[in-house]
Amino acid sequence: MEAKRFTKNDSGFTCAHCGREVKPLGYTSRNHCPFCLWSLHVDVNPGDRANPCGGQMEPISVEPDPRKGYVILHRCTKCGEVRRNRAAHEAEVQPDKLKLLIALTAQKR
Repeated sequence: MEAKRFTKNDSGFTCAHCGREVKPLGYTSRNHCPFCLWSLHVDVNPGDRANPCGGQMEPISVEPDPRKGYVILHRCTKCGEVRRNRAAHEAEVQPDKLKLLIALTAQKR
């Protein structure tokens, strides 16, 4: 089994869903908006920006993980693919909104 490849791509962006400016994390690739938790379907492997889909990824639920904190499940509104992404609720720069993460823990996929 081939291991997933990770490409650090820690650039800021404008959220396609809510329009807010998102700053880089400074230590890893930020892949979703900390204000609304939406993402874009742009990666094949984390940070590579090689996925041609480009659809908006809706946060559909959040799972607590003892090692990773919270993991957000996103579903692409264009192709339907579901991806897991680690939350950045403890980030020093623009942490994910903890109230949104907690509210999404009650959601069912």
